[in-house]
Amino acid sequence: MTESTHTPPLYGRAEIEDFLFHEAALLDEWKLNEWLTLLAPDARYLVPPNDVPDGDPASTLFLVADDAERIRQRVIRILDPNCHAESPPSRLRRQLSNVRILSQDAQTLTVTFNFICHRYRRHERIRQYVGKMTYQISKQGSELKIRERRVVLDSHELGSLGSVSFLL
Repeated sequence: MTESTHTPPLYGRAEIEDFLFHEAALLDEWKLNEWLTLLAPDARYLVPPNDVPDGDPASTLFLVADDAERIRQRVIRILDPNCHAESPPSRLRRQLSNVRILSQDAQTLTVTFNFICHRYRRHERIRQYVGKMTYQISKQGSELKIRERRVVLDSHELGSLGSVSFLL
């Protein structure tokens, strides 16, 4: 009889959900500098157009296609007291569901989940951003770090959502 060479996964869904819930709480609470610590040094934040959700930012015009430095600059701008688009900050509440680990090896996980982000802003109607996120998460030492977060919005048209002056 031969021994099985099956290696159990490094992370289960519950551990990944805890990581994602922690990230969502940091974003909802506007703890953006703490949120930055969850990102890998080569992180990317992508929001493709809703008509080309699997597009490549090298050949498709994305709503957001930020590398790590642009993400840091975005956070600096959002947290600046002169950022009138978010002064006072919107109240945000995210709900995550259907978390699935699509693949994982010793260093990388691919995770997908559905989300709803409710945005409450003074003198505006309540807005709901609905869609799917896909993450590439890497293990760096004993920590998980987000290498890529791709946010695919389900809206048929984006104009009614208003400006997205916060991190989805």
